[in-house]
Amino acid sequence: MSTHQHFWPAVAVIGVLASVSHVQAETWAITDAAHPLNVPAGVRLIRLDDQQRIEAQLSRTLPSDPQQASMAAQQMLNSPEGTRLLTELANAQQGAADAWSVGVTKVPAVVVDRQYVIYGESDVAAAIKTIDAARGRP
Repeated sequence: MSTHQHFWPAVAVIGVLASVSHVQAETWAITDAAHPLNVPAGVRLIRLDDQQRIEAQLSRTLPSDPQQASMAAQQMLNSPEGTRLLTELANAQQGAADAWSVGVTKVPAVVVDRQYVIYGESDVAAAIKTIDAARGRP
């Protein structure tokens, strides 16, 4: 049984920090390409399909010959672009693991303090107000 509290408002979800008067909450906006979000500064965006997008980007220009592809991949991975893509890939994998670890079952979702989850709310202020109300905050 999960210790998460789930709220079920309307359509798409996005998270923001609670409010300036409160201690800043850790807030994640979890989504995929089919559910784009406008995420404010300070909110961690996790796109669950980023790993596939990055892997496709890494492999799309590789030659069909396996030996040539291996050499081209090594060259690319040793370039600044390759380093950037590998960092993005690691971040994407960490994000997916984090979303899984808090039990997110749908996207888009907003997670606050790894404890409160809201699915389907398109209004950021409403999502935060709902979480704040559940937490007993004004």
